[in-house]
Amino acid sequence: MPTDHLLAPGLGTSGNDDQEECAETVRRALETGYRHVDTAQMYDNEAAVGDGIRRADVDREEVFLATKVHPDNLAPEDVRATARESLDRLGVDSVDLLYVHWPIGEYDAGATLPVFDDLHDEGLVEHVGVSNFTPDLLAEAVDLLDAPIFAHQVECHPLLQQAELRELASDHDHYLVAYSPLMQGDADDVPELVDVAAKHGATPHQVSLAWLLSLDRVVPIPQGRGEHVDANWAARELELDAEDRERIGSIDRERRLVDPDVAAWNR
Repeated sequence: MPTDHLLAPGLGTSGNDDQEECAETVRRALETGYRHVDTAQMYDNEAAVGDGIRRADVDREEVFLATKVHPDNLAPEDVRATARESLDRLGVDSVDLLYVHWPIGEYDAGATLPVFDDLHDEGLVEHVGVSNFTPDLLAEAVDLLDAPIFAHQVECHPLLQQAELRELASDHDHYLVAYSPLMQGDADDVPELVDVAAKHGATPHQVSLAWLLSLDRVVPIPQGRGEHVDANWAARELELDAEDRERIGSIDRERRLVDPDVAAWNR
């Protein structure tokens, strides 16, 4: 499918493990206009995501579908087996993007990554990605993989701007997919976002998304349910001016939302 769909916000599904609610959220999102849906083995909702895609009045070929291999499943034979199990749960013959979810657990670059190449060569995976990698681990993966890295998914928002990883995305010609782009609902507590939102008659969450969308090769994947799905999509229409972008980009405070015990190595 065309990868230009990644230029619009994707739908994040982390934390949405109510199967019916998740399926309906995916259906609503696709019928609203989203074309990029992100899930993971860890989220325990792949079957619901697949159900939502089938419910939507949108052809499967138009949907960019991404999932991630659980850190406990990153030994070579487990990657092979569980990737196929993910396809079965999703109800698809292939996925558009398969990530290494975290380079922890059973991850061993020299053993794990060649299996991702194999899945790509077999046509089960259109693109290969990594998630939550440090710059050094990213460089190692670039060197070891035959398939080009298509995306690197990390926490990214106005209080964690990931300048180095964004520069590497441009250097290596891959996307930086930004999870927690709304700061887990805390965008309302960032004065710069509140002020820019008031200026444009928008919400701070929409401003956060619009800022991320203005960055080169950055793709936010906000979570959303019900009317929030529509509000997040509407952020595409919000045009920030140079002053707005400069004000947000110059925020020098930093806040990481991912559990520091999990992400301590990535600080």
